[in-house]
Amino acid sequence: MSPSVPLPDGTAVRRPGEPALARLGLAAPASDPADASPHAFPDGGAWRTEIPSVEGPEALEAVLDEARRLDVPVHRVSQGSGIWMLTDAEIADMAGACAARNVELCLFTGPRGTWDIGAATRTGSGGAGLRARGHDGLAGCVEDALRAAELGVRCLLVADEGVLWTLHRLRADGTLPADTTFKVSALIGPVNPASFALFERLGADSVNVPSDLTPQHLTEIRRVSRAPMDLYLEAPDDLGGYVRMYEAAELIRRGAPLYLKFGLRNAPAVYPSGRHLRETVLASARERVRRGRLVLDLLARHGAAGGMSPLGSRLPGHLRRFPLTEDEGTAVAAAASA
Repeated sequence: MSPSVPLPDGTAVRRPGEPALARLGLAAPASDPADASPHAFPDGGAWRTEIPSVEGPEALEAVLDEARRLDVPVHRVSQGSGIWMLTDAEIADMAGACAARNVELCLFTGPRGTWDIGAATRTGSGGAGLRARGHDGLAGCVEDALRAAELGVRCLLVADEGVLWTLHRLRADGTLPADTTFKVSALIGPVNPASFALFERLGADSVNVPSDLTPQHLTEIRRVSRAPMDLYLEAPDDLGGYVRMYEAAELIRRGAPLYLKFGLRNAPAVYPSGRHLRETVLASARERVRRGRLVLDLLARHGAAGGMSPLGSRLPGHLRRFPLTEDEGTAVAAAASA
């Protein structure tokens, strides 16, 4: 039996309550070193942070101010309402503010099944969920991606496998900047190793897995893929409302490279956002940062605060992709040699 859990770098991490429980003969079973993820971000870090649901320039300002006040390091902020819900000026303001603070900005692409005229998403089965319906749905996502890229955004959130593959191909042929990254939404997140690896092959640079996956599930995924994983430590109610703060160190050990997402349960839904929800959006944004402070304090108490990527880190490193078509491969090779 051991009161501590070794991280991949050898750091001893105290389990919650372990010294007291061990004295009572209730120590947890020793961990299996083989469960630890062998992977890391290219900068050597095991984890990064993300504040989700940052729905416009004012919410971003609230997040950055609160992060400064509470000393919460932020690697990435993400928005859920969609690029099409922001003006060019708002996108440019957000991109500029994030660049000034060395924070990655991730915006959601295009029309989704839950917001278009399809009724199946409102049935008990949920229909096709957030996926882009028809050619026009796909085209809207592409239009969003191109517009955001022109305004300086280099991370795009997607909720459709076809959209992901299409944007990856546009990145490969130079239509989108080569340093653009694609993040897969929690609402279509994979729940097994094969599906996680599939998203990596389709072009994903980070994949948001559902927050009800067990540590063993994370280990299973890490045996087949090193693509960065995103995980809500506190999930919004519509994603289950799970609160897993005390598992943070173990989730990092199993799931690295891992984005710790500081969500918020027991909060009203705000998508799509607007002035009618202003006070809720701002208050929720600040509280998500505070939740991040709680998690960071917990990691520090358990000796697990090390291993964070340097601030400003954003790229995922080399990932495995499906081969492009012969014509596309030729075009990419020609562009690279030009």
